Amino acid sequence: MSYEIGMRPGDDLAGKVALITGGARNIGRAISRSLAAGGATVMINANTSREAGEETVAMIQKAGGKAALCMGDVTDPDAVKHLVDETIKQFGRIDMVVSNAAIRAETPFEKISFAEWRRVISTVLDGAFLVSQAALPHLIKSGGGTLVYTGGMTGHKGALHRSHVVAAKGGLAAMTKAVAHDLAEYNITVNCVVPGPIDTVRGLPGAPERPDFRKSLPLIGRRGQPQEIAAMVRMLCGPDARYITGQSIHVNGGVLMP
Repeated sequence: MSYEIGMRPGDDLAGKVALITGGARNIGRAISRSLAAGGATVMINANTSREAGEETVAMIQKAGGKAALCMGDVTDPDAVKHLVDETIKQFGRIDMVVSNAAIRAETPFEKISFAEWRRVISTVLDGAFLVSQAALPHLIKSGGGTLVYTGGMTGHKGALHRSHVVAAKGGLAAMTKAVAHDLAEYNITVNCVVPGPIDTVRGLPGAPERPDFRKSLPLIGRRGQPQEIAAMVRMLCGPDARYITGQSIHVNGGVLMP
């Protein structure tokens, strides 16, 4: 029997609980499903994609896994506290946090409003900070917790019309190193998975198509699949990755070799 990449059933994460922000669609959905396939119980967070979140929960449950959905804005400290509290209320513990919530925006630098700048930066960086800090007591209690941030290739190479996204994702890579230092004493690993060009549904209905200059293929000759990012996240959350921390791990088909 063959299985979708990253979705092979296993017990590598059995007995663990994962909290995943931005876990309803695209890469987030693939991560949620992959961790559940590994035996983890999954709390999925979404801000606007309730229907997609419910679909993801249903996919996991249909496959025999356990999952729930908690809506909330990761830039709101009270909403993040509720998310963590609800995870503990329903599942009793938190062993893994995957901060995947982000906004993909494309606006020429001179036209970026401060409100748009703050919305992008806050979702990526403030969201990662808030959920990591709120979940920290439970990660410490787990005795070997895991934090994984979803980075962005643009944060390492730059990109046209994405100054705010580049700043946010670049900051996330730097934050990974800093938080890894702070949390090493608690046996908590902290890493950043950096996707390359991935086949995803772009944004919400009505969002612009991917521009031509972003359609070129990487060295391997194809765009990646969300499941291939999820497979790396699952590995980092598993018992065989306890010696990996403070790293930005690029999964990009050879389009960038830092």
